[in-house]
Amino acid sequence: MLIKFRFFVKKILAPFNQDTIHLKNCSIHLLRFNGFEPRDYLQHLTAEETERFFSFKHLNRQQEFVATRILRHQLFGFSHIHYNEHGAPFIENEGFISISHAPGIVGLAISREFQIGLDIEPLRPKALLLKDKFLSDDERTHFDIHSELEMTKVWSAKEALYKLAGRKQIIFKTDLLLKKQSSSIWEGRIINPDAHLKVELNIFVQDGCVITVNDSPILIQ
Repeated sequence: MLIKFRFFVKKILAPFNQDTIHLKNCSIHLLRFNGFEPRDYLQHLTAEETERFFSFKHLNRQQEFVATRILRHQLFGFSHIHYNEHGAPFIENEGFISISHAPGIVGLAISREFQIGLDIEPLRPKALLLKDKFLSDDERTHFDIHSELEMTKVWSAKEALYKLAGRKQIIFKTDLLLKKQSSSIWEGRIINPDAHLKVELNIFVQDGCVITVNDSPILIQ
C-alpha cells in the first residue's frame, strides 16, 4: 500500500515555517523554527500557559513549548491543550490530537474519528546504540539492525504505539511489536494486560526526520 498525502506549505511569522500533510483520515501540522527568543511570542499563549512557561528553566524547553502553542494558535486559536491521566493531549470539541517534537520542529496530528499517535524522530546514531532496549528477538531477525534509518523507524514506530497504548509502565521490547507490510506501512501491536491491540502505521522521512502516525483506528485482536 502506498501512502497518499498532500503537502501544503504556509509561511507565518519568521523564523517559523508551517507545513501541513494531509493523509486519508488525519492531518499532520508541522512547525519548523530556528533559534528564537520565546518571550517575544508569549501573545500566542493563554494566561495559564504563560504561567507554566516561566516554570521552564532551559531555553530549548521554552522554545519547544512556545512553538507548540504557536502551532496550536494557528489551528485552534486559544483553545487550551488538556492532558488526560496518561499524559495524552486533547483539545475539547476538536477530535483527537497527538503532539511530537524534535530539534527545530514540532508536530500536531489531528483525527476527527479515532485516537491518534504521532512521533517525530531525527535521523541519528542514537537509535543504533539503543536498539537492544526496544527490539524484540523476532524483530531483530526481520529488521536491518545495522541501518540507522531502519532503527530510527522502529524507534519512532514504537514511540507512536506507546502514545496509543493508554497506559504507562510499558516495556518496548515485549509490549510494543512491529511487522512490515511494506516499506512505508507497518503493522503495530500493543500487548496490554486486558487486550491485544493492532494498528496500521504510516512511516515516512521528511527533511531528515522519520515521521510515524496511524491513519486508521486501533483494532482489538
